[in-house]
Amino acid sequence: MSDEEDIVLSELNDDELVEQMFDDLYDGLKEEIEEGVNILLERGWTPYDILTKALVGGMTIVGHDFRDGILFVPEVLLAANAMKGGMHILKPLLAETGAPRVGKMVIGTVKGDIHDIGKNLVSMMMEGAGFEVVDIGINNPVENYLEALETEQPDILGMSALLTTTMPYMKVVIDTLVEQGLREDYIVLVGGAPLNEEFGKAIGADAYCRDAAVAVETAKDFVSRKHNQLAG
Repeated sequence: MSDEEDIVLSELNDDELVEQMFDDLYDGLKEEIEEGVNILLERGWTPYDILTKALVGGMTIVGHDFRDGILFVPEVLLAANAMKGGMHILKPLLAETGAPRVGKMVIGTVKGDIHDIGKNLVSMMMEGAGFEVVDIGINNPVENYLEALETEQPDILGMSALLTTTMPYMKVVIDTLVEQGLREDYIVLVGGAPLNEEFGKAIGADAYCRDAAVAVETAKDFVSRKHNQLAG
């Protein structure tokens, strides 16, 4: 028997348990993460502390290793799935306690494009960083984006495209926001394999994000700047 099988989560002290949860998230072990979350709740941890210190802390390590090419998409999806297990327990509790939110994002793939792995990865990593994410799916015409923005009132609009033929539709959405006087209300982030920084600038997006890890860092950066402006 290996040492791994001998670890009893409930016997670890808080610091050891959080460390172990980082490892379990990294390894995509959903049941262990759910157990860890429940143990911390029993020990009187607030849902917000569990989210930020254990789950977001662990996903930050996953994000860095994904960015640096140590982890790849399948592993990150497993880690994100384990995170979801923990979030499932915490979400209703966070809502009750009115915990501070990092920010809110509406994300969707543009009209004509049915690719969603990249988008799903961004959604999961953003949730992993403490954002509330509303995913409107694939093949979205401009009306879908406008409707979601109006209903959800997010900080961020994220658009993805995997085809060179659907990329220009991002500009249609941004131009419509400009025409309606709504462009300044949202941070617009775009991503997808065929895009690049120049394209992002050309269509009037706030930033182009080359992968999910960059999307999280960029989103945090823009939202904190937005909050500072509002406070200033």
